[in-house]
Amino acid sequence: MELQNEIKEAVKSAMKSGDSVTLSTLRLLLAAIHNEEIKVQRELRLEEIHRIIATLCKQRSEAIDLYRKGKRDDLARKEEAELEILKRWLPQPLSDDEVKNIIQASIAEAGARGVQDLGKVMKLVMPKVSGRSDGKQVSELAKTLLAG
Repeated sequence: MELQNEIKEAVKSAMKSGDSVTLSTLRLLLAAIHNEEIKVQRELRLEEIHRIIATLCKQRSEAIDLYRKGKRDDLARKEEAELEILKRWLPQPLSDDEVKNIIQASIAEAGARGVQDLGKVMKLVMPKVSGRSDGKQVSELAKTLLAG
């Protein structure tokens, strides 16, 4: 709940300063959080809010790629600005070594023997790295470590 209050304060600040991009981005974020709270019928935990922010960041990244391919640099720049605003609300990303250590610990915990156990390992890893590391990169690293 603290993070939501901080975001609400940032909305007020953006209103006062006339920063329309920050204002619209943070309003969108608050709406996404509110919609999820309605869906689950309770207040969200911090990691759930981080997961929402990570999802919004991923959507922005994908949109940037599509706009660049479509030669719409104006729209890509807008998405990049929104992405930077959203990234401020995520926890510090994990280093590659930290992710590797988490994966190795999860492999041991799951008793994984090879790539066929990737699902078991990812089920243990993702809650630990959610919002702090890209799922695709985590999956690739896990495959590499499982392949030995």
